[in-house]
Amino acid sequence: MKTQYYSATTIDGFIADENNSLDWLFEVDQGGVDPFTGFFTGVGAMAMGSTTYEWIIAHDDALAHPEKWHEPYGDTPTWIFTHRDLPVIPGANLHFVQGDVAPVHRDMTAAAKDKNVWIIGGGELAGQFADQDLLDEIILGVTPVTLGRGSPVLPRRLTSSRLTLIDARPVGQFAYLTYTLAKSS
Repeated sequence: MKTQYYSATTIDGFIADENNSLDWLFEVDQGGVDPFTGFFTGVGAMAMGSTTYEWIIAHDDALAHPEKWHEPYGDTPTWIFTHRDLPVIPGANLHFVQGDVAPVHRDMTAAAKDKNVWIIGGGELAGQFADQDLLDEIILGVTPVTLGRGSPVLPRRLTSSRLTLIDARPVGQFAYLTYTLAKSS
């Protein structure tokens, strides 16, 4: 079991533009390959921040069309980190939490059973898991896009002493990079 941060990013290091939009991402050709489906078969629990959750609700109109949530994620238990009351997608297995990621991570790993935990986004949330040595892998689908500003992929200082590249492969116009993350000293 691993805790993985899997995200698309621009070559200048952003996961969303300054308006929290991912429209830029859907313009990138994947060459007919869907690496997400293979990745997600290994996921038993996931976490996201409120901005990511709200984007999914708005982009997919998931409150009116909950099947848009269930098609990719099924009944996977999902923890939403937020300080606000958010609408609930009908039928989704959601847990709204706030505060320290460590106790939530324990709950997530228990719910995931022998599968992986996916930190879907944003970068600050993934950084909180990294800060507490709870993040094992970073998987980035790097796109041939620059935004100039937006939400950073991982707003933390992580040097090569902690990151080890274990895989690099092209998929259409994406370059998928996988790094293991060593514990801090």
